[in-house]
Amino acid sequence: MCAYFHQPVLLNEVLAALRPGTAGCYADGTVGGAGHAAAILRASSPGGRLYGCDRDGTAVAAATVALAEFSGRFELRQGSYAELAGWIPAGSCDGVLLDLGVSSPQLDDPARGFSLKADGPLDMRFDVRSARTAAEIVNGADESELAGVFWRYGDERHSRRLARALVAARGSRPFRTTGQLAEFVAARLPRGNGRVHPATKVFQALRMAVNDEPGQLVAGLEAAWRILKVGGRLAVITFHSGEDRRVKQFGRVLEKDYDVPGEVDVPELRRPRPARLRWLERRAIQPGDAEVVANPRARSAQLRVMEKLMD
Repeated sequence: MCAYFHQPVLLNEVLAALRPGTAGCYADGTVGGAGHAAAILRASSPGGRLYGCDRDGTAVAAATVALAEFSGRFELRQGSYAELAGWIPAGSCDGVLLDLGVSSPQLDDPARGFSLKADGPLDMRFDVRSARTAAEIVNGADESELAGVFWRYGDERHSRRLARALVAARGSRPFRTTGQLAEFVAARLPRGNGRVHPATKVFQALRMAVNDEPGQLVAGLEAAWRILKVGGRLAVITFHSGEDRRVKQFGRVLEKDYDVPGEVDVPELRRPRPARLRWLERRAIQPGDAEVVANPRARSAQLRVMEKLMD
């Protein structure tokens, strides 16, 4: 078993959506531990090909090892899925997968700074070549920016109060570790039902800000759409409402069978055109009870699948 092993979520549902074929070409924009990638290559044997990338260089190295049995049928690169259209030919893929979850190896390694359970440096970078860490945001952003990060990316109701307290505290003792920050936040926020750590939303928000996840998602959806063939399918797995909302917004624009001049949709000014997209399911596909029991981290996963009708 690969040391970077990560249990892929909604695996059967992804395979059903992408329908890997023996002559197909596929892209995995968040290859991680290669769980989905290996299943796609196996299902598309003997001639299916796969492009894959990940911002985490450790994940790319691990995926290369994990996919060794499929040598000659895949190409992996370190980088963001937002850059897919820069190296994969336009209109070449029968299916594209974006799994937006943080991998278990990232969460479980204290040195990466994602975990609430083990103390480590306040880092949270997917790509360690990136400059800005979570510590730099917590210790350097002003109160207004911090509150905005906590609210926009974490839906944290106490964002302003928490940002004010952090700015006051960091002057005498800068925040350097995940344990230090988690303890500080937990002491100032309600504990709720006790099942979820009070700092969960704050950690999520910082991770998203460090890695510009909202911006990457918008650009990544556009890139995935460009490399997809007409008739190909895009599958996106999200883990919180903000991500899911952006995926739905992207799809709603392309499923319309009309254009409008400007930003306001005035019915009288609509210009008919064929729809560019259709949803396979109107409702998000969610993991079943058995999968959640086997892999509790899958409980918030949602899969949306769209088919490209025209460029």
